[in-house]
Amino acid sequence: MSSLNKKNHPAEVLRTLQLAIPVIIGMVASFSMNFVDTLMAGRLPDKEIALAAIATGGAIWSAVLMFILGVLMGLQPVVAQLDGAGEQLEAGEAARQAGWIALGVSVPFVLVLLSGAELLQWMAVDAAIIPTATQYMSALIWGAPAICLMLLLRFFSEGSGNTRPTMYVGLIGVMFNVPLNYILMFGKLGMPELGAQGCGYATAIVMWLQFGLMFFYIRGHGHYTAYELFKHWSWPDWLKISKLLRIGLPIGGAIFVEGSLFVGAALLIARLGALPASAHLIAINFSALLFMVPLGLASAVTTRVGNALGRGEPDAARYAGLIGFLIVIVTQTIGASLMLFVPEFIVRIYTDDAAIAAIAVSLLFYSAIFQYSDGIQICAAGALRGLKDTMIPMFINILSYLVIGLTVGYYLTFNQSMGPAGMWIGMIVGLSFGAVFLLLRFLFKSAALVRLGEVDQ
Repeated sequence: MSSLNKKNHPAEVLRTLQLAIPVIIGMVASFSMNFVDTLMAGRLPDKEIALAAIATGGAIWSAVLMFILGVLMGLQPVVAQLDGAGEQLEAGEAARQAGWIALGVSVPFVLVLLSGAELLQWMAVDAAIIPTATQYMSALIWGAPAICLMLLLRFFSEGSGNTRPTMYVGLIGVMFNVPLNYILMFGKLGMPELGAQGCGYATAIVMWLQFGLMFFYIRGHGHYTAYELFKHWSWPDWLKISKLLRIGLPIGGAIFVEGSLFVGAALLIARLGALPASAHLIAINFSALLFMVPLGLASAVTTRVGNALGRGEPDAARYAGLIGFLIVIVTQTIGASLMLFVPEFIVRIYTDDAAIAAIAVSLLFYSAIFQYSDGIQICAAGALRGLKDTMIPMFINILSYLVIGLTVGYYLTFNQSMGPAGMWIGMIVGLSFGAVFLLLRFLFKSAALVRLGEVDQ
């Protein structure tokens, strides 16, 4: 931690927050669409089935999206390092090549969603939930290409040091999601009452809107002029694409594995029936909403670390990561306090069903416990992405979340008959292992780069 004794802490904190806050706002706004979906589904006549369907159908959607998000996220550290080195034109070319990746990954995304019913049956989800969940996924399919392209542009922009588009697109998206949900879910303005399926259509429409907004913002804003992103057409350059995939695929694998811990928990809890699945959805939905804060911070840390390495300053890269860890401790303390002190208030926002609420309140206690490990692990992952260190973190995630977390959760839930609480304890164990291993990986890796670079600022 010697780097911390030599730097201007307030200036680094401020610059990190300047990058992080727009991302956090945008991601909270985008995630608020899930919050709104859950809130409005809780007011449908068949609320238990609707909530469980959105939870399980959304789990399939999220599992694929997490992998795709990670693959495309590989563009961010590439752009950040090129930007730090003053090679903006090369950064623009990298983004154009990543565009071919975005189009490519949208195809299996659609194919998985088309097989959603079979996947849910294979996972032994309660049969009463599957028809509605399948309808929900069939509507979401229409938005799959749009979200892939939007993520491409988002990570290009964040890597270039401009995070405000993420905020603008997120806020505008949630503004449109609410009325579209109202019209399509409840059958207003002459539309049929589509319930959970209407929620899926509303989300798909918003995704195309967000892609269009991101495209026109980047095309017209002066910040991006030096990159000449849309000035040239680039056919696939397989060498450049392979380099991007060497960074992005392990990130996609790591995020998919991390997400699998939560998706797997949702699907396994769904075996217990609609009531525990609905309560789990509420607790995990609020937890994931708060997770947008350290996730946005991790994006800022990736850019700060990548820029510093691009400038040839490994000590500054290490320092940027350490500052990120200090900030995340503060943010996670706030989140944990909310869950510990006002869980009943939080749950009342989602539902007035006493049976669902009682279970959801108990699960928020477990969520409060894993706030620190969750924040540290995602911040460490972001710092490692800035170093383009992505393969070892993927294996750390596999060990922590799949081998340890899901195994412990399954054992406690079904073998020890602990119900949904057992799965949440498994998540705590997995996230804690991940936080320790990823933090140590960053500390050792960044220290080694400082020694090799012989930079001590």
